[in-house]
Amino acid sequence: MSPKPHMVANRDHSFQFGRGTTAVLLIHGLTGTPSEVKAVGRSIADAGYCVYGVQLAGHCGTEADLLETSWQDWLDSSLVAFDEIRRKHEVVFVGGLSMGALLALLVAARRPEDVAGCILYSPTMFYDGWSVPRASLLLHAAILLGLGRHLRFRESFPYGIKDERLRKRVLAAMESGRSEEAGLLYMPGQSLGQLLRLIRHIKRCLPDIRTPALVLHARQDDVTSIKNASYIAARIGGRMEKILLDDSYHMITLDRERDLVARHSVAFIQRLELRPEASTLSFHTERARECS
Repeated sequence: MSPKPHMVANRDHSFQFGRGTTAVLLIHGLTGTPSEVKAVGRSIADAGYCVYGVQLAGHCGTEADLLETSWQDWLDSSLVAFDEIRRKHEVVFVGGLSMGALLALLVAARRPEDVAGCILYSPTMFYDGWSVPRASLLLHAAILLGLGRHLRFRESFPYGIKDERLRKRVLAAMESGRSEEAGLLYMPGQSLGQLLRLIRHIKRCLPDIRTPALVLHARQDDVTSIKNASYIAARIGGRMEKILLDDSYHMITLDRERDLVARHSVAFIQRLELRPEASTLSFHTERARECS
């Protein structure tokens, strides 16, 4: 993939696995990196698919790099990657982790005739996991009012990961500044504000997204509770399957059940390949323009 020059200032860590005729685009989360979806990507590729991971604008660098970008830039990164993949593959699925799941839905909203299905890993509509302080709701309101310019939020225990050995490796990478491996240790308040605006935007679009979707969410998610999956399932305009996991935290594409996550993803793709009419449901063009 070749994002626009102004969209990726840092070294590009996008990836491609496999050579299948059907493609899957995977999108990482806020302050994250393509490496957080690599394990699942490899497993999906092993099942016979061509898997791409995109690096979002401003990521895999410094906080200053991230602050130069907005949610529209992150969506543009996803759309540029999708359009390039679509020129090579007739059938393309889009998946994403956390904020990446919301971007996957918006790609479907912008390309309703081209996205075969969405795979949503731990979608983040609100921060309400068991490790998130309840006072954060008031803080989010203040950030939306423009009061978060000088705030920074340190990633906190358990860092979205239940597997202790993996958690230690990820934390060591973040603390050493290797953002291309494990993402940033701190989230700028302005960037969180951009995510909150993205969430507000996707809420308006959900009822008219007809693309079939699979959502996978951990019952013990420390960042976003299973209410996030239920919220999307209750409001999306298309058919959605929901699967809850029992032995992971937020980063389900890395954690203990990553192989199970990949198997569920492959099974979803295969079901739609057997019933292609399920991915060609009508979409209200007028509403699609509103989600632009």
